[in-house]
Amino acid sequence: MRSAIVGALLGATLAIPAVAQETGDPVAGESEFRKCRACHMIQDASGTDIVKGGATGPNLWNIIGAPIAEEEGYRYGDGLLAAKAANPDLVWTEEEMIAYVTDPTVWVREKSGDDSARSKMTFKLNRNQADLAAYLTTVSPDAPAE
Repeated sequence: MRSAIVGALLGATLAIPAVAQETGDPVAGESEFRKCRACHMIQDASGTDIVKGGATGPNLWNIIGAPIAEEEGYRYGDGLLAAKAANPDLVWTEEEMIAYVTDPTVWVREKSGDDSARSKMTFKLNRNQADLAAYLTTVSPDAPAE
């Protein structure tokens, strides 16, 4: 009887997903985005500024769900272009955004398969990445429903 109970509990435990993806807080992410404004803006398709910011990096309006390196007129770095070439169907998801902002160069190297590839983005977000990704989803009307 005891082994049957242990077996049932073990089976139930294995049926639970190992680790659920951290869900971010979009309100906290909006505050976190202040760190990104030096290089990035969020401007909707009609030209309305959602968040005024720099133009060093691409506009992040509708980024979640969009293919990587796709903003019209933005000049992407070789590393991100190599990642796109190696993964032509890759889109920005919250998970990909979390990995990218944690260490952009590591992400570019993993996605491109080139150990010498570099990202133009040198800033690394050491915490609250899931919050930032959740916020970017709120300004991405074409983001897929999760």
